Amino acid sequence: MTVTDIFRKESILPLKVELGMITLAAPLSPEQFQRIREQLEAVGFEVIDDRRMRMVEQIRLGVIGYVRDPDLQDRQNLSEYLQDKCHREYSFLSKLFTELQGISIEKYSIQQRIERVKELLFYDELSVSEIADRMHYSSVAHLSAQFKSLTGLSPTQFRRMKEHRLKPLDEI
Repeated sequence: MTVTDIFRKESILPLKVELGMITLAAPLSPEQFQRIREQLEAVGFEVIDDRRMRMVEQIRLGVIGYVRDPDLQDRQNLSEYLQDKCHREYSFLSKLFTELQGISIEKYSIQQRIERVKELLFYDELSVSEIADRMHYSSVAHLSAQFKSLTGLSPTQFRRMKEHRLKPLDEI
């Protein structure tokens, strides 16, 4: 809503606003772009206008969407999904992402999966076994080992903590 409001103040109605992407009917003038950029940055948003960074953002959003959609994970693996979504070979996407983000797509995907596991543990509706199944881990032991390597805690220890350490998606 904030992003839409900023565009409306400039008398521009976006066709579509989704996580990380805005679709407009026509390109912005350089002056409009600068005013909108300043307003977006003032409320904490970052404008990505470099083609390579847009591709990295598309990969990042693709990973987030993939991790959060168990049905999608049943149909295809992450590399195939990203190839389809970005219309590029996975080797190109992987190299670009690693070069610009300093982390591989696989490690980023693991971080996203662990953050999702933290959320599921926080809501306390599923057992660790059910979470492992939902998140497509081969076993509870695999989930626990990966969780502990990233957080320093077992899933059960994390669940017992009063102050949970969930990170906003844009900080992962």
